[in-house]
Amino acid sequence: MIWVFSLTDTLDSNLHFPERRLIELRIEHGDLDAMIDLASRETPLDQLLMRRLKKRRLALRDEIARIERTLTPDEPA
Repeated sequence: MIWVFSLTDTLDSNLHFPERRLIELRIEHGDLDAMIDLASRETPLDQLLMRRLKKRRLALRDEIARIERTLTPDEPA
């Protein structure tokens, strides 16, 4: 049997690594920080938009922490 792997298959499989997901989440978290800073300068302040952005940023932070816990081995007591 002959197995043929393409570069696309390799790249697609790398998309599912936790380290890759962690990088993507950190980028999105940074983008949200910038959006929140920008939105907070606007007058009048859109409270609904701010709540949604902050809620999403908090969810990202929680997911980042969850992935970091899975990647960091427990220290022996």
